[in-house]
Amino acid sequence: MALKFKTREAVTHIAPYVLGKTLADLQKEHGLSKIRKLSENENIYGCSPNVKKWFKEQDGDLFLYPDGAAIELSNKVAAFLGVEKEKLVFGNGSDEVIRLLTRAYMTCGDEAIMADVTFPRYQTNVFLEGGSPVIVPLVDGTHDLKAMARAVTPKTKLIFVCNPNNPTGTIVGKKELLEFIESIPSHILVVVDEAYMEYVTTDDYLETLPLLSQFENLIVLRTFSKIYGLAGLRVGFGVMNEEIAEQLRKVKDVFNVNMIAQRSAVIALGDQSFIRECTHKNQIGREYLEKEFHRLGVSYFPSQANFIMVDIGLNGDHVSSELVKRGIVVRSGTLLGYPATVRVTIGTEEDNRLFVSSLEQILNAKGGE
Repeated sequence: MALKFKTREAVTHIAPYVLGKTLADLQKEHGLSKIRKLSENENIYGCSPNVKKWFKEQDGDLFLYPDGAAIELSNKVAAFLGVEKEKLVFGNGSDEVIRLLTRAYMTCGDEAIMADVTFPRYQTNVFLEGGSPVIVPLVDGTHDLKAMARAVTPKTKLIFVCNPNNPTGTIVGKKELLEFIESIPSHILVVVDEAYMEYVTTDDYLETLPLLSQFENLIVLRTFSKIYGLAGLRVGFGVMNEEIAEQLRKVKDVFNVNMIAQRSAVIALGDQSFIRECTHKNQIGREYLEKEFHRLGVSYFPSQANFIMVDIGLNGDHVSSELVKRGIVVRSGTLLGYPATVRVTIGTEEDNRLFVSSLEQILNAKGGE
């Protein structure tokens, strides 16, 4: 398309994020009384009831600017994680922390290494700063850390490892990730995105926070959007050494995390029994879906997140369209790099059973053609 108003060259390389139809639109279009949204990796159980209670009782001073330093939230998170608060940088979702990293450290000609199928905002933000994404293929849906290490050049500034990976849900093993971090030159920033780490139940998962004192180039990303159920409020953070944190504060917007988000995050963090309950329910749902996928004879990536990418051997767009007709919204793998898959958020027991029965109907219909 010819542009009347010329944008920056970097913007021309970026495809817009594809947003689906609203649930209301889908319900109306298909005449559904109820629809289940299992497409966006949200916590199907919502947020802590303590947050909901606070919302009902608070009469917030909305005419005031939020605390630009997020002091209360910083203190709470620092105490909870056992890190110094000076190591924390908060953002409007962890997406913003990614943007701050590329804004502060990337320039034209710099390279950033990432997987070929992973969280797309890494690549988008590298492009925006004039950098070059270096894409390394996944192996069986998992980061190929050895190949990523071999991809390092004198131009490399950043490396992104999404663990668990979105959209495949896979993790890299504890020993493998530690060896990878050790192998990267100390002037290159290694960003480990742990947005889904609270859902992990395997013992083969690396605890990265204790490594921050040993590796000054290590940055760990976390979010309140996933298991904490605050996706609509947008609050995430990075943990890093103080020098990097200070540089990111220079380039962030002053009032980037609103007061409602800050206070909700503080309350949500204090309700760890809710988090443990969500982890347990998610594990039960994950194991149920895996068992049913085996029964149906379809393959899937072994997930440690709150979603599973399943290879149904059919066009993902077709399957997702057929599922919508049955009141279930999933994410087609077509735009995620795996066109014969769908990615489904692990839901309630009722959600999961409806998804499986609907998927079985679609597979049987195809087999009968």
